[in-house]
Amino acid sequence: MTGVDILISGGGVAGLTAAAVFGTAGFSVLCVDPAPPVTTRDADGADLRSTAFLQPARTLLEQAGLWDRLADHAAPLSVMRIVDAGGDTAAPRMIREFVSGELSDQPFGWNLPNWLLRREMVAHLDRHPQVEFRPGVGTTDLVTREKEARVSLSDGSRLRARLVIAADGRNSPVRRAAGIGARVTRYGQKALAFAVTHPIPHGNVSTEIHRTGGPFTLVPLPDHDGLPSSAVIWMERGPEIRRLAALDAPAFEAEMSERSCHLFGPLTLASQRTVWPIISQLAERMTAERVALVAEAAHVVPPIGAQGLNMSLADMRALRDLAIAAPERLGDRAMLDAYHRARHLDVRARVAGIDLLNRASMVQARPLRDARAMGLNALHALAPVRRRLMRMGLGARG
Repeated sequence: MTGVDILISGGGVAGLTAAAVFGTAGFSVLCVDPAPPVTTRDADGADLRSTAFLQPARTLLEQAGLWDRLADHAAPLSVMRIVDAGGDTAAPRMIREFVSGELSDQPFGWNLPNWLLRREMVAHLDRHPQVEFRPGVGTTDLVTREKEARVSLSDGSRLRARLVIAADGRNSPVRRAAGIGARVTRYGQKALAFAVTHPIPHGNVSTEIHRTGGPFTLVPLPDHDGLPSSAVIWMERGPEIRRLAALDAPAFEAEMSERSCHLFGPLTLASQRTVWPIISQLAERMTAERVALVAEAAHVVPPIGAQGLNMSLADMRALRDLAIAAPERLGDRAMLDAYHRARHLDVRARVAGIDLLNRASMVQARPLRDARAMGLNALHALAPVRRRLMRMGLGARG
């Protein structure tokens, strides 16, 4: 039976990032995923969502050797614009902007499409001496002992690991095998993810438009076919998303252009459309014997404020720092208890906060929509509060 320092279950953006983070820190890493990564934009199964890496996340990516591969593909996010369109028609009635220059000379973050992230991360790991990425292979059994975990894989191999990192998604097999429960909140929402082009440049401004059902969010991407381009997440009640997904392209473009309040001119669909369920989820614990949960295995939030993966990267940073501080104690009880204490309270608070924001974005009654607009205006008008909210969005504790 072979052995590694760390087995990572899950080869999505979070799992591949974790493999680079811990491999660069000097640990031997095997990363597995039962589904080979889809690394082209138009292939079946491509993840058409995008990820905004906020300032602290970029530092971690630089330390892991990933940022040099990603920088040329990233669109900076210099302004977070929130639009209230909760009136009788889909038109802006209040626009408030949060500008990164109030905090530093850096953008809030940098946005990249998920399929491209996987392509570049896999290419990086292919040449990493400390990391083996084994796509098409999943974990089938997990047995833990005080000194090690023993893992069986779907290719018939078995191995020992000092630490197993579960980065295998919201339905994490490793979390279930470790006996860790999770509390799930369902909203009756789904999200459409796709890319668009538009005649009016985005100006590195991320725009979140609130009306009913959930936000319509446009996040800057690099130009596509010579035109300004954005990634879109359109959240709505489930039946409405199913209706929208079934429309032909011209009808869909007309509806999404109206929902965008025509802020960027007529939107043109520039990719497939994919549908994602919207939930909140929080694991009861971040750890079990020889097991650490990160990313969606530990927490899931609606796609608001670019918090999802950035919470995940904060998980990895905390776990890596503990591992580097005492490598001889990798995966032991004391290390994992320290990781749980370092992350669970902050994660729980952020899941609760984003839950409230999402519920506010869903309101349909006109008085509640008016109250939402007044609340946004009040928060934005107070400069100390506005700056505090921006710092919290970048990862500062509340």
